[in-house]
Amino acid sequence: MHRDNDRYKAFSRRAVLLLGGNVILLSGLIGRMYQLQVMEGERYKTLAEDNRINLKILAPLRGRILDRFGRPMAVNQQNYRALLVPANILNVNTTIAALSQILNVSAREKKRIALEIKRRKRFSNIVIRENLSWREVSQIEANALELSGVMIDVGESRFYPDREASASILGYVGIVSDQEVVRDPLLQLPGFRVGKAGMEKVHDVALRGKGGTSQVEVNAFGREIRELSRIEGQRGSEAWLTIDNELQKFVAKRLGERPASAVVMDVHTGEVLALVSTPSFDPNIFNKDLSQAEWKKIISSPHSPLTNKAIAGQYAPGSVFKMVVALAALEKGVISKNFQVLCNGEIELGESFFHCWRIKGHGHMDLFNAIAQSCDVFFYEIALRTGIDRIAAMARRLGLGQKFKIELPGEKAGLIPTRAWKRKVKGSKWQQGETLLAGIGQGFILATPLQMAVMISRLVNGGRLVVPSMTRTVVPFAGKPPEYTTPPSFKNMGVHASHLGLVRKAMVAVINSPFGTAYKARIKEPEFFMGGKTGTVQVRRISKAERESGVLKNKELAWHERDHALFVGYAPLEIPKYAISVIVEHGGSGASTAAPVARDILLELQKRDPNPGSGAMPERREVRLEPEIQAKQFLREG
Repeated sequence: MHRDNDRYKAFSRRAVLLLGGNVILLSGLIGRMYQLQVMEGERYKTLAEDNRINLKILAPLRGRILDRFGRPMAVNQQNYRALLVPANILNVNTTIAALSQILNVSAREKKRIALEIKRRKRFSNIVIRENLSWREVSQIEANALELSGVMIDVGESRFYPDREASASILGYVGIVSDQEVVRDPLLQLPGFRVGKAGMEKVHDVALRGKGGTSQVEVNAFGREIRELSRIEGQRGSEAWLTIDNELQKFVAKRLGERPASAVVMDVHTGEVLALVSTPSFDPNIFNKDLSQAEWKKIISSPHSPLTNKAIAGQYAPGSVFKMVVALAALEKGVISKNFQVLCNGEIELGESFFHCWRIKGHGHMDLFNAIAQSCDVFFYEIALRTGIDRIAAMARRLGLGQKFKIELPGEKAGLIPTRAWKRKVKGSKWQQGETLLAGIGQGFILATPLQMAVMISRLVNGGRLVVPSMTRTVVPFAGKPPEYTTPPSFKNMGVHASHLGLVRKAMVAVINSPFGTAYKARIKEPEFFMGGKTGTVQVRRISKAERESGVLKNKELAWHERDHALFVGYAPLEIPKYAISVIVEHGGSGASTAAPVARDILLELQKRDPNPGSGAMPERREVRLEPEIQAKQFLREG
């Protein structure tokens, strides 16, 4: 009996312990279920939805770039692409080999595709080739059974209708590189392109727009089942430029393929109407899979097609600089309009001789005739009297030796030397012989075509410190176009009006008087007369033997040893509106090479668009008058 009681008590304790343990376990289970389903239910519901729904970013259309009249310069066009879906292919190499019969997939493309397959999700689409022709698309579709993992997609890609003509302004777009900072999710999209140069780069953020989103249902393996919702992106804004695209194309055609550049601008507003650098390149090639051979051909060209010579080309201005020296000398008071120098073909300084371009000299020269006939000896003399620091100060007031922070990247500042600059950079004192060379725009002096266009603008607009610009506005797609408002007000640079008038009158004589250096390149219709200044810049030292023998003709020299040809000018004469600078590398004489180019451009501009500030579309005008009428009011003495 006693043993039975002991067994009963032991059993009861075990039962109580077992029951207590079950109660504890059940309570823990209920508590955990409550925590998961009630307290953290929303969190796990969200996680489950994220596993079931993928959010995809949709690329927006890139904004257009338009000229001053709303004519498109950079647009989007339909782009047929061949895409590869690795999950639908048993053997990628076999599929690519079959596709190569149609597209001729290169080894470089195969390597890129293999790398993307490793880096991306199994069901992600991989771009094989873009910008397919309709024939290639048809062939792929006709062989769909053999190419089950290949599909055709229709998208949009950048297109530049005028190709080489506007490449120096527009630049191009390209794939985001690994070195570029990726902050915008758009930049992580396969094949997404951003601005790499020119206006495409300057206005890239505004042009690329904002991406849309697409919610897609996927299965456990990540395969897309259906699209649940879609929010379209916001198309990129449109950039309106100051450029006249028809003029831009005319200038590009006139310069041709030779290494050259030209800038045309409004002397009152600073708006750049045309900016051309040749030889150029077709920016559309960067939308394709540019081969190493094609890229090497571009970058190895001795004429540097990727360099925008209009803003980054730095040249000695030559005789174009003589107008700067003249204004500095007039301001200092070392000369007047009647001051004369006898030019016998050379000037002696110490044991050295500095020669005039005319071997026998010009005879007695005053300022008016020295500019018109480009007498070197006259400017040697007044440069010595004025001094390099005063010349440099006037050059900067006219826009040389500085950056204007124009919207295009890559702008260079040129060089306007001073005594202090020589001590700091060269570690030596300034020499008088260097002042003589500066007097004719050579030696250390360097300037860009853009700077020279600004210089001529400030000379003829009444001395206003006009600053160049290239963007009128950036507005949302289909937004209101920019209004043509009153030109901005620029400060006066403080040069005496009579001094500017004297130099300007001499510039008229350069072109329109029989003794002027560019008389043969004049515009013969009086309504469209122009003024200007020629420049011929040596790129090598001429030996005494060559000078004495007379073997100085550019056509007898190797191309790279020929002089640079320069011209700066303006039109019309009475109320100037346009300024131009033209530089033809190794083109020889500025009068025979650069001046005719400027003449044709200014004549075309005036006939086609007599008032670009009005905003009206240009209409070409024809005026036929007697060719030999002189610009009398500008050429009268006193």
